[in-house]
Amino acid sequence: MHILTVLKRTTMSTLIFEQRKFIVFQTDMKLLTRLWMTFGTYSIQGMFARGQVGQIDQNRQWSRALDGSDYLPGMVGLNNIKETDFVNVTIQSLMRVTPLRNFFLIPENYAHCKSQLVLRFGELARKIWHARNFKGQVSPHEFLQAVMKASKKRFRIGAQSDPVEFMSWLLNTLHGDLKSSIKGRSIIHQCFQGELEVVKEIHGDSGNGMETSRMPFLMLGLDLPPPPLFKDIMEKNIIPQVPLFNILKKFDGETVTEVVRPRIARMRYRVTRLPKYLILHMRRFTKNNFFVEKNPTLVNFPVKNLELKDYIPLPAPVENRRLRSKYDLIANIVHDGKPGEGSYRVFVQRKSEELWYELQDLHVSETLPQMVALSETYMQIYEQQQ
Repeated sequence: MHILTVLKRTTMSTLIFEQRKFIVFQTDMKLLTRLWMTFGTYSIQGMFARGQVGQIDQNRQWSRALDGSDYLPGMVGLNNIKETDFVNVTIQSLMRVTPLRNFFLIPENYAHCKSQLVLRFGELARKIWHARNFKGQVSPHEFLQAVMKASKKRFRIGAQSDPVEFMSWLLNTLHGDLKSSIKGRSIIHQCFQGELEVVKEIHGDSGNGMETSRMPFLMLGLDLPPPPLFKDIMEKNIIPQVPLFNILKKFDGETVTEVVRPRIARMRYRVTRLPKYLILHMRRFTKNNFFVEKNPTLVNFPVKNLELKDYIPLPAPVENRRLRSKYDLIANIVHDGKPGEGSYRVFVQRKSEELWYELQDLHVSETLPQMVALSETYMQIYEQQQ
């Protein structure tokens, strides 16, 4: 008999969980009754009915885990299994994307998929949002094992990595595993895919040229202005600040961006289709052959009502539809410390009460919206207002 979990042993009873069945010896009926009431409406894997999924964001109740700890479903800490905070902040951010979360809470939505990464991601989502957990925290260990295998150990336990690189890899890999034969669409593209018009000016020995193309994107990279090299009268480095709107001008179709790879060119970008969920990341780290530099510039951004049409030209809406160009922040990933070191934490919004929480591995605490903007933001997810 393969025993998965021993829930509790007492002199009165021994209760074993195996293949979703309770086997009781010398039964303590009070213990059994409590466990049945706790797990009677949920399986141990946290299965959700479709009706339950639709009500998650209306739930304001705390839950009590079997170990007696109280927690908010969806706002649970994740174990840091040796320098895996870059994974934790990515997962916590994606759990705020309602259609993505709802899709993965129902395994029937991806029953056709054999990818272990997809299955483990769904399992982790159900644990995070489950209202009847064993503990008020969750271990992402099984998901990390799937990540290491799928990425061929590009992302692994014990090695700090970049959450922007991990987010990009994760979304593209999940899309590749999930996409249907119908136009290659998936829940990933439904949530995050937008489109850019790219104009490339090429100057070379063979002459000058211009190329215009359309390019899909899942996230947009924003360039920070270089920090000042001087100090103030107190001999302290000045920490510069820049409004988000200024660095969004990269996508106004007029601002020129110089690139050197794969060859020197001048690029202009214009957004031709907005996604439902807009992922922005600040190019805060610069790598060269010797070391990594971190730009400390603070980005000033709105937590609510980011109106893109006021700052960049947008395509005209389809007939009889209004332009949806206003966004609200739902997740904000921050890097603390030196480049190549330090740690990551994330601010996320709990929709049922519109409250903000700071999450750093197992640490979960409520915070003020004003505190969200007072940090070296690295990656953000904005939700389109409907």
